[in-house]
Amino acid sequence: MYYGEIKDCDIANGIGVRVSLFVSGCTNRCPGCFQPQTWDFNYGQEFTKETEDRIIEMLKPDYITGLTVLGGEPFEPENQVALVPFLKRVKESYPDKTIWSFSGFVLEDLMREGTHCHTEVTMDMLNMIDVLIDGRFEQELKNIQLRFRGSENQRLIDMNKTRKEGKVVLWDE
Repeated sequence: MYYGEIKDCDIANGIGVRVSLFVSGCTNRCPGCFQPQTWDFNYGQEFTKETEDRIIEMLKPDYITGLTVLGGEPFEPENQVALVPFLKRVKESYPDKTIWSFSGFVLEDLMREGTHCHTEVTMDMLNMIDVLIDGRFEQELKNIQLRFRGSENQRLIDMNKTRKEGKVVLWDE
C-alpha cells in the first residue's frame, strides 16, 4: 500500500486533534474529488513498518484524540490487507483513542459478500472503526456547511452503536 500524506495535528477529519493517514488508490474516482491524485495506487510513499512506527508515535500525546484513515480509498481490497494489522496495532497501543475512516463505498456494500469492496478482512476492519463516513462524494449534493463530509448523501455512522443495535445508527456529537 502507498500513502499520499500523514497529518499529525488534523482538526478537519474528525473530533478533536487527530493523526490522519491519506492512503493511495481509489476506483470510485468521484467527479469533484478534493484529492484526485490519490486515485493512483502508487501515489506517494510506500506504507512500511517505519511508517507505522511513526504514526504510533504521533498518536502518543494525550491531546491526540485518535486516528483518521481516508484517501484515496481505505476500503479498496489492497488497502484493507495493509490497514487491518496496522489498525489492530493502533487499537492495542491506544484502546481509548478513536479510529475514524472515510469511504466512498456505503456500509451496506462493505458488508455484502460479492461486492468489489468486501474481502475476507472487511469485517475485521469495520469492527475496529468507531465512526465511518460513507458514500461517494456527489458534486451536485456538495454542501460546505456539513461537518466532516463534502456532500449531503454521505453519512456519519456511529459504528459502535451500529454494531450494538444491529442497524445503522448515525453519529451525533
